[in-house]
Amino acid sequence: MSRIGLKPIELPSGVEVKLEGNNITVKGPKGELNRELHADMTVKHEDNQIVVERPSDHKDHRALHGTTRSVINNMIEGVTKGYEKKLELVGVGYRAQKSGNKLVLNVGLSHQVEFVPEDGLEIEVPANTQITVKGIDKERVGALASNIRAVRKPEPYKGKGIRYEGEYVRRKEGKTGK
Repeated sequence: MSRIGLKPIELPSGVEVKLEGNNITVKGPKGELNRELHADMTVKHEDNQIVVERPSDHKDHRALHGTTRSVINNMIEGVTKGYEKKLELVGVGYRAQKSGNKLVLNVGLSHQVEFVPEDGLEIEVPANTQITVKGIDKERVGALASNIRAVRKPEPYKGKGIRYEGEYVRRKEGKTGK
């Protein structure tokens, strides 16, 4: 039984939810998000709460129940608080800078790598070794942060690369001579 799926979602003040069939629109102070939910899940708007129900105890429906509730909850949290992912650059000469709307990375490659964020996403560079990705859609924020990290993943020997803030990189011992 899904414990998460059974919890009702409390709607904070200033958040408006529209349900049209299996489409949901969440409007809040930071913006608006739309999503098409699975057709089998039933979403009801009662009082100041949203309740997700499943049609049966079939394995697929049980799996979708908690996921659907979490997706809706993340949409509501996104339009009220927003999401952010922080990245750090580790390595001699590794730096990030903003050029207009673009993020420009110098990470030991023969060329600079540029990222232009899509609409609804924002990239900040508080220091030349730190990057912050902000937005209201949790999925898109995580995807952009992952794409930036993929340019130069942390390597296990020296620990150089782009990593999430607080990410632990397991270090390996190098070769030893005879």
